[in-house]
Amino acid sequence: MGVRAHLIIFTRWPQFGAGKRRLAADIGPVGALRVQRVLLANTLRRLGTDTRWRTWLAVTPDRSGPWPMRLPLLPQGDGDLGRRMMRVAKAPPPGPVVIIGSDIPGVTREEIARAFRLLGDRDAVFGPAADGGFWAVGFRRRPRLVDPFSAVRWSTPHALSDSLAKLTKASVGIIGVHEDIDDAASLARQSDYGNFFAKR
Repeated sequence: MGVRAHLIIFTRWPQFGAGKRRLAADIGPVGALRVQRVLLANTLRRLGTDTRWRTWLAVTPDRSGPWPMRLPLLPQGDGDLGRRMMRVAKAPPPGPVVIIGSDIPGVTREEIARAFRLLGDRDAVFGPAADGGFWAVGFRRRPRLVDPFSAVRWSTPHALSDSLAKLTKASVGIIGVHEDIDDAASLARQSDYGNFFAKR
């Protein structure tokens, strides 16, 4: 049996008062929790059943659940975002990995498939975010797993450029730009979601 592609969805257990703090400050903790649950459910519905890859949930807290769809779980563990992503990137069996968040409503199956195609002959792939970060990162993992995440300025407009600067000797592919939902403004720009939650 050949190697298989692995899609890893980073997510936090939906809990009142935990996570999405900027969004909660704008629309309240109840609204933020509702947004978080709907985003996760929609992401899993769109991407979690595609047979071209195996879908995993990288979860925090490490002991949480029950999680939907009986997907295999990977604990994120401790450390900054880069350390946690590298930890889960090493965990699945052989094959390329693509890591995304659960709060990017515009991502499609076709984009995930394109990321895996690019990893056929590239060491890494990134999906840039509108704020200067990235919504997706993937690794071929052979002959070695490159690590672009030392000294990255997370949660700043420099997160993507800092990561790319560590990969000058690696081959990198780029897929489309998306925006994650972090606050009321980004929620409003996602018209389907903004209209949905405005009515509730």
